Amino acid sequence: MKDLFSSNSQLYQQARPSYPATVIQEVLKYVPNRHFAWDCGAGSGQFTQLLTPYFDHIVATDLSENQLQQAPYFENVSYQIQPAEHTSFATHSFDLITVAQAIHWFDFEAFYHEVKRTLKPNGILAVIGYGLIHVEHKVINELIHDVYFNQLNGYWDLERRYIDEEYKTIPFPFDELLTPDLKMQYQWSATQLLDYINTWSAIKHYKNKHEDNPLAQLETYIKQNQDVNALNIEFPVLLRIGKISA
Repeated sequence: MKDLFSSNSQLYQQARPSYPATVIQEVLKYVPNRHFAWDCGAGSGQFTQLLTPYFDHIVATDLSENQLQQAPYFENVSYQIQPAEHTSFATHSFDLITVAQAIHWFDFEAFYHEVKRTLKPNGILAVIGYGLIHVEHKVINELIHDVYFNQLNGYWDLERRYIDEEYKTIPFPFDELLTPDLKMQYQWSATQLLDYINTWSAIKHYKNKHEDNPLAQLETYIKQNQDVNALNIEFPVLLRIGKISA
């Protein structure tokens, strides 16, 4: 598993979108027993905190200590630095394992071996993510697309393609359960939008090699159009839910 977000952990925690209740409710449809959950690749706890009202105990793991230090405290959550592919957990521990916006960084084969080892016989794996941002404002959306596809071309890690392919092409050796099409919708300020884009891993890679700012054109447009503030934002939700084949 790669760790690309330790150095930007505070901005990541503040700027990344939170998941709507509809996502966790869709997952919970398939999880009747709610004693113990593992949120893997938890980062700063964006998805972990959604699990807290529903499970007796939750363990949230990540490679990044900096990320986990940004996560909110809950009495029923234990934050631990552990790789996704090799953990200290006992066999048949979990009713639910979740991975939110992280599985594309994992070694699939090793992680799935760990999932099959640690899930209870009727346990569920839920892989969650969100795709490319869409902004209702036409010009801003076009500028974002220019940054994503042109300015940052060659600076995205190869694993990013799994997001672009909506997690449909990741290996998924489980009995898959049906899920609906879901969206995440927000109203953001221009500052929130820019903060979010600055969490992209490709921005970091670009800035490590160049002095110029890949967001210059977008930032200039926003400054010149200061009435652009209440922006309607949308992300497609990526969701795959499975259980171990009988």
